[in-house]
Amino acid sequence: MGYFWRIVLVFFLFLGKNQQYSTLAAQAPFLPLQWEKLPDSWDEGLPLGNGMLGALIWQKDQQLRLALDRADLWDLRPMANLDRPEWRFDWVKAQWEKNEYGIVQELFDLPYERDPAPSKLPAGALEFDIRPLGSIERVQLDLQEATARIYWENNTVFSCFVDQNQQMGWFQFTGLSIDLQPVFKAPPYSKEKQSAEVNAVEGQDLQRLGYPAGTWEKGAQSIRFRQQGWGDFQYEVQVVWKREADRLSGCWSIHTLELVPLPEPTALATVFETAKQQHIESWKDFWEQSWISLPNDTLQHQWQLEMYKLGAATGNGAPPISLQAIWTADNGRLPPWKGDFHNDLNVQMSYWPTYSANHLDRSMGLVDWLETNKPAFEAYTRQFYQLPGLNVPGVSTLDGQPMGGWIQYAFGPTVSAWLGHHYYLQWRYSMDTVFLSEKAYPWISETARFLEALSIKDAKGKRSLPLSSSPEIRDNSRDAWFSSTTNFDLGLIRWTFAKAAELALVLDKKAESKKWMQVLSEWPDFDVAKNGLTFAPQTPYQSSHRHFSHLVAWHPLGVLDVSKGKTEQRLLQNTLDNLYRHGPSAWCGYSYSWLGNLCARNKDGKRAEQALSIFAQHFCLKNSFHVNGDQSGLGFSNYTYRPFTLEGNFAFAAGLQEMLLQSHAGWVEVFPAIPDRWKEVRFHQLRAEGAFLVSAHYNDNQVQSIEVTSEKGGILRLKLPPGWEKIKCDQPHRMKNGLVEIQTEKNQKITLTAY
Repeated sequence: MGYFWRIVLVFFLFLGKNQQYSTLAAQAPFLPLQWEKLPDSWDEGLPLGNGMLGALIWQKDQQLRLALDRADLWDLRPMANLDRPEWRFDWVKAQWEKNEYGIVQELFDLPYERDPAPSKLPAGALEFDIRPLGSIERVQLDLQEATARIYWENNTVFSCFVDQNQQMGWFQFTGLSIDLQPVFKAPPYSKEKQSAEVNAVEGQDLQRLGYPAGTWEKGAQSIRFRQQGWGDFQYEVQVVWKREADRLSGCWSIHTLELVPLPEPTALATVFETAKQQHIESWKDFWEQSWISLPNDTLQHQWQLEMYKLGAATGNGAPPISLQAIWTADNGRLPPWKGDFHNDLNVQMSYWPTYSANHLDRSMGLVDWLETNKPAFEAYTRQFYQLPGLNVPGVSTLDGQPMGGWIQYAFGPTVSAWLGHHYYLQWRYSMDTVFLSEKAYPWISETARFLEALSIKDAKGKRSLPLSSSPEIRDNSRDAWFSSTTNFDLGLIRWTFAKAAELALVLDKKAESKKWMQVLSEWPDFDVAKNGLTFAPQTPYQSSHRHFSHLVAWHPLGVLDVSKGKTEQRLLQNTLDNLYRHGPSAWCGYSYSWLGNLCARNKDGKRAEQALSIFAQHFCLKNSFHVNGDQSGLGFSNYTYRPFTLEGNFAFAAGLQEMLLQSHAGWVEVFPAIPDRWKEVRFHQLRAEGAFLVSAHYNDNQVQSIEVTSEKGGILRLKLPPGWEKIKCDQPHRMKNGLVEIQTEKNQKITLTAY
């Protein structure tokens, strides 16, 4: 047994002794984040948000600090060199063939690392001098009410929330016996001296953007700050407050296009209470969409934290979840990796849990953004690839423009295919036929059109890509391009043509469906070695790597699946075993989240629980932010750094949901991958493909009951749980090959039990 896996064994022996396992009769209680003092680092701050606005609450230089943010604060200056005639896929390929690849990196990768923009921007911060208040008793983030509270020993209480219904944030002190006013701290865009240069991971100094100092309007109970950015972009921060007796109430807003009117100071105390109640009601609606109850308190609490962050980082017309979403760095620097949209994994993972968690309104934020920027993506496809159809930059700005970076992935050929998977999921989980015809099929078919045009045929009629890659294998070297099509690209290509054919048939476009099936047949099968799937021909998985890019065909795409018979079961088991064999030395936190999903798809609840537990306990800060590296020093990764990104958090939630409900194989299966030691588990209104809402109860090693609500009608196919040879069902049904089939009506509710 290797050193790492001895550590894992010891860890889980410890977990078994110390983890609380309880018998749950209903929904698990909400456990707040609670500490004895304020965090002293911005990335450990209490996160608040409503999708568009965000705040991090922490302590800096003995001041209570609210780092303020807005999702659309961006410097959108064009990335250098992308207007050059060399910026073409054919030119890149020619330099690769001549082994003169250095010029490609210099022109189209270096500017991302060198130049400060385009980039996400911070807004500034509010500070309160809390030193006279004395000792803090406790600091708390109430997940259920999405409200942060600080309690002092002198009975002063601070409450703060970012309004779920309005574009403003609120704060209030009660029991206040001192004079206290907010102070706005502008980002240091114009300080005179720059600090030492750092890379894009750590963030460059804000003053490199070249902005002038902001302007102020200060009143007795108000602040208005305006910051001019690049070009004609500017934003304003408004703050108003009112002191009444022992209470200080206030609110703030950030706007970029039009002023958000704030309440008059004299009405703040009353309006605060009204806004708070409406805010809590909105979050109550959010939490009622679905819930789970587990006997593993660590995973239970982490899932609640991830759902909370999902609710805080989406909605209100916000753009998609970027690397840090609405919690931009509050350290005088640009955010890690410029806070951009990484479409080769990070954006996609962030939306994995939305579908089965029954939050389709939140996943539509991604689709809406893609639709808004579709003309920009089509223009990029015509300019860089000089081809028809649709592709998307792998690294992009708020308005969908390419940003460069590691060019194999920043301008990769299958980015729109992976994003197309989200269109497909939105359709399958909603069964919205208007969405299918107007958005899902057009996106997927245009992606297929591009891939068909890009591909080349050999003498035998088999297609391949001119150049292919597998994120982020071989990083940014010339060898990161492959002359043969990688399993990563091939998985996305085969998925795209198969789904284009499927959806065309649903829309009665038979000729188009036939065409897509013909093109699909011209692509090769996946490359396989004795240890499972490879990255590409002659390139096996033979050393640890953070990105399981060769496995996308299995998860999330489902092109390969254990439900398809023993041959694929052996292939996928061998591939998974090979991941474990080479160990986690080069894994990031999101690798463990992804591993949890893979193990769940493999119906291995024990390993899924292990992977997700390691993520939650070793790759997250105390505020639950995923920080990529192992923070425990116990050898779960050789990476120990801590730039935080969010995709690992949301992929964790998706993995846990995969343990409880799966529907990708053409039928609904409850509790497909729970560990033997889990004695009682429940979930309520998780969503399955086909627009079915499913609730189920597991106890004493058996599924006790299943309830399904059919939103749109249609045939429900449900895999019978073990021990369900005979069932009680309140609707007509038939049983065949381990499945029960029920023809459902719209909004029909079905209850099933065994006897």
